[in-house]
Amino acid sequence: MLLGIAWKAAAQTCSGSLGDPVIYENFGAGTNPGQQLPPGITTFTYTTDACAEDGYYTIINASSGCHPDWHNVPHDHTGNPNGYMMLVNASYQPSVFYTQTANGLCPNTTYEFSAYIMNIGNELSAGSNYSKPNITFTVQEKDGTVLATYNTGTILPTVDATWNKYGTYFITPVGVTDVIVTMTNNAPGGNGNDLLLDDIAFRACGPIIQTGFGDLVSNGAQNICQGSPVNYTLTSSVGTGYMSPSLQWQSNLNNAGWTNIAGATAASYIINLPNATAGTYQYRLAVGEGNNIKSPSCFVSSAPLTLNVNPAPVATLPAPQTVCIGDMVTLTASGGTSYLWSGPNMVPSTQNPLVINITEQSGGTYTVTPTSDKGCVGQPVQTVVNVQPKIVASVSNNAAICAGSSTRLTASGGLYYQWTPSAGLDHDNIANPVASPSQTTTYTVKVSNDGCYDDTKAVTVTVYNNPTASAGPDKVLFGGQSTKLDGAISGDNITSFSWSPIDYLSDPYSLTPTATPPHDITYTLTAISQSCGQSVSTVFVRVFLKITIPNAFTPNGDGVNDYWAIDALITYPGSLTTVFTRDGQQVFKSVGYAKPWDGTYNGQQVPAGTYYYIIDLKNGQPPFSGWLLVKR
Repeated sequence: MLLGIAWKAAAQTCSGSLGDPVIYENFGAGTNPGQQLPPGITTFTYTTDACAEDGYYTIINASSGCHPDWHNVPHDHTGNPNGYMMLVNASYQPSVFYTQTANGLCPNTTYEFSAYIMNIGNELSAGSNYSKPNITFTVQEKDGTVLATYNTGTILPTVDATWNKYGTYFITPVGVTDVIVTMTNNAPGGNGNDLLLDDIAFRACGPIIQTGFGDLVSNGAQNICQGSPVNYTLTSSVGTGYMSPSLQWQSNLNNAGWTNIAGATAASYIINLPNATAGTYQYRLAVGEGNNIKSPSCFVSSAPLTLNVNPAPVATLPAPQTVCIGDMVTLTASGGTSYLWSGPNMVPSTQNPLVINITEQSGGTYTVTPTSDKGCVGQPVQTVVNVQPKIVASVSNNAAICAGSSTRLTASGGLYYQWTPSAGLDHDNIANPVASPSQTTTYTVKVSNDGCYDDTKAVTVTVYNNPTASAGPDKVLFGGQSTKLDGAISGDNITSFSWSPIDYLSDPYSLTPTATPPHDITYTLTAISQSCGQSVSTVFVRVFLKITIPNAFTPNGDGVNDYWAIDALITYPGSLTTVFTRDGQQVFKSVGYAKPWDGTYNGQQVPAGTYYYIIDLKNGQPPFSGWLLVKR
């Protein structure tokens, strides 16, 4: 928005400096509408309608959409967030619309009374009969004595919503500390004559005060860096206007408010900060007539001298990282506006981000020193880049084992190892697992270094089947018979096999030799593997003696053929021999044949005649059966 200043020439004009506002009315801030003013401030009627009608006022933070011939005003004069302003819709008759009482002024002192006023009418839409504000400021004592008047003249509508400052100066007579100021709108309402009012102020007026850093010319803001020593001499010049001017230097740290500097009452003041902390330091010289310097409503002050102690930047860096040879690494610093980098095997650089092509020499500590936009240098900060070497993996040679055995695999060249497949390994994530595969297997190991380049190697473990000899099932035959042995062998790298003993065998180096032993015998088959030792197996050949069964005997006690003598039956201790009569009555039974039958039954001789026998040798062979003649 445009900001204009309108002044009416007056006998008492302030040609010097102004003090802080004794009274400052900006109506506060908040949501629409604001609270009505205290009694006695205005003769207009308060309304909550943001578009006050004739004879009404309201307190608002923005105005829009009220009348087609009004400006849309988005904020108050100072642009405070939700800052209020007073909207006055003029009454039909000229009237006082604002009254302000100022108390606690100093006698015989010049003051300025001012306010910002806007004709809210829009020049583009206001007609020729549009009424325009015409304001008279009146300053008077409480008894009605007029001290000053000021007329703004006709305040014309503008194309844009424009605030203008209007005001007057007056001198308080001896003994007068309170005054009343009124604003009267001299134009009628009903068709225009509507205005906005904001930022009403009373301020003392005094001589021209000039100050500076070392001289009166150097009054611009000074910038130094935190921690630097500060030593400035503030100088001043006070113009005429006071008969007995009193001086007081004041400071304002970080906008906390102006306070007197103890003992600083001379025309100059030395600022001495050996180790300045960051902040905004402001200094000004207050000047008053005699003891008026003690009353904030009575003295004036110079424009502030500003000393900015700028903080040193604090740089931040990425956390330490582990990278691989051949990678591109970007280190980005923040917290400053420019940076100086240094690090292993590099020329100092102002590049940010710092891009590094990682080699074996790139590992180590990288340091960056930040500088702010004010030229302040911060403390160096560091980060570490760990460089992992390129992986050159190696693995143990291929191995061969016998089934059921194990071998140790070994790999090297990295920090981490992963073997596949894991079947047959005691661990699949170490450098030297023990492998016990059940069959020939090729193991692959992946070697890595903290996420760096991975390398793989393979090793094959060949599993040889152990030799297995099988001599076959046991054999049974009668003396004089032959049998074929059922030998078999399996396994890898079998170099030889043989039977032992070689007695009665047709070929001891055949898996199926013919055996014709005359008696019981055990044969052993031995298979020998070049890689996995030997295996043995045995087979038992049972040779039964030939049995001759006589079909008659004469148990008459003559010592000749008195017993049923069966050759070799005694060699069958598990055999069962039974003898029956023609009608099936059992007359003899014997397990084994240790004692031949003597032709008796229950101690009595059996009658001569034909009997029948069954002999079961219990050897898996069919029983023998036939008839037997007993003679007397």
